[in-house]
Amino acid sequence: MSHTEGGAPKAVLFGCAGESLSAAEARFFAAARPLGFILFARNCRTPEQVRGLVVALRDSVGRADAPVLIDQEGGRVARLRPPHWRLPPAGSAFAALHARAPDKALAAARANARLIAADLHDLGIDIDCWPVLDLPTVGADPVIGDRALAGTVAAIAALGQAICEGLLAGGVLPMVKHTPGHGRAAVDSHLALPVVEATLAELAQSDFAPFRALRDASFAMTAHVVYTAIDPRAPASLSPRVIAEVIRGEIGFTGALVSDDIGMAALSGSLAERAQAVLEAGCDLALHCSGDLEDMTAIAAAVPPLGGAAQARVAQALIRRRPAESFDRSAAASLVQAELGSER
Repeated sequence: MSHTEGGAPKAVLFGCAGESLSAAEARFFAAARPLGFILFARNCRTPEQVRGLVVALRDSVGRADAPVLIDQEGGRVARLRPPHWRLPPAGSAFAALHARAPDKALAAARANARLIAADLHDLGIDIDCWPVLDLPTVGADPVIGDRALAGTVAAIAALGQAICEGLLAGGVLPMVKHTPGHGRAAVDSHLALPVVEATLAELAQSDFAPFRALRDASFAMTAHVVYTAIDPRAPASLSPRVIAEVIRGEIGFTGALVSDDIGMAALSGSLAERAQAVLEAGCDLALHCSGDLEDMTAIAAAVPPLGGAAQARVAQALIRRRPAESFDRSAAASLVQAELGSER
């Protein structure tokens, strides 16, 4: 990981406000030195415009290898959409196919992820915050809903692995989410703090299991969810106990751990306090998504440079970026369409 003249990058990932960088944003990022960035629909109008924005973001911190993230799952959660980009199917389409034809579902999931990676790679985006490994539960809030890859641990793990393979083949790193599991949450953590009261034994054999199966992923994103059996006071993102005992311990994840968006209503305290809290709990990077310059300024002042074990984990994760392998885009698209009925 190269460094700017101002020192090591800070342990934070930031959004930006619009389709191009303002002079004020460029100056701020140059001074704040975030490790990288995340894009949303508000940032994405055309391929040419997105490519320019990605270059400008990297130029602002003086690192051509600064990671750029996006949530491109398909279905409801797709920042890149028609007419310029294909809209991939939601996770539920693969769940339905896997229930009747597992091998076809895995091939379709791999091909679909490879198509997504091609779109991202073309834009210079090198991390997709996907796959979703959350195990859906009856009665849970629909925030996961059709984003879930399947209804069983084995199917989620298999489809998640296929997605990771497809992304990696296309030169994009996957970031599994939302560890150690958002599937039981009865409220949307964007809006309120979910509290899960399942026993540790229940969680270990269900919710945690898909993450255990993909524990070798380069990146994982935390859940803003309280698990009372482990830490009744703090959500996973802010809980040293959940991160050490469950994510690093029970699950065995050794990669770079990124908080979910610290701007979400599940968390309390100032944004600066939230950023400090997720890092002190054991997240390697704090994620802030809104692109609000005033908020980012407060966060940047509170966040330390990336160092120690966190720096080593992030560097090890980013080393796994590799050139995209050649592939037949039309054949991959035809395979997905044939197996799922349409590209949606």
